[in-house]
Amino acid sequence: MITVYFDGLCQPINPGGVATYGFLVYDEEELIHCGYGVVGEGKGMTNNVAEYEGLRAAIIWFKGKSIEEKIEIKGDSMLVLNQMLGKWKVRSETSKKYVPEIMKLLKNMDVSFIWIKREENEDADELSRIAYKRYNETHRPSNK
Repeated sequence: MITVYFDGLCQPINPGGVATYGFLVYDEEELIHCGYGVVGEGKGMTNNVAEYEGLRAAIIWFKGKSIEEKIEIKGDSMLVLNQMLGKWKVRSETSKKYVPEIMKLLKNMDVSFIWIKREENEDADELSRIAYKRYNETHRPSNK
């Protein structure tokens, strides 16, 4: 079984900060891939945008690998997971953009979504923080 962990953040302010994400992909217990990135900065950037982009990036990665086994997707965003499960209504423009796109990417795949506590998602969180740190190193003047 494949297990995916994803996370996102928007700092130093939410909304309007720098939105970044991280994700990890495991085959059984073995880490087979991890990734992180920056969504953007400023208007339109939120924690939810970052979370959805992390999920989307992970799916795009494993979709390209022709994985045919069951996939468990785990994250600590109740909003994202409950909307993907259809338990919560999709109301915001962010959700209206991402939910249908992600569902289309997952078509014909055996996928389950599982909410986990933040403490169980520390590795994905750390990757989103690395993305934020690297963004700041390249886009912010040094204080030296």
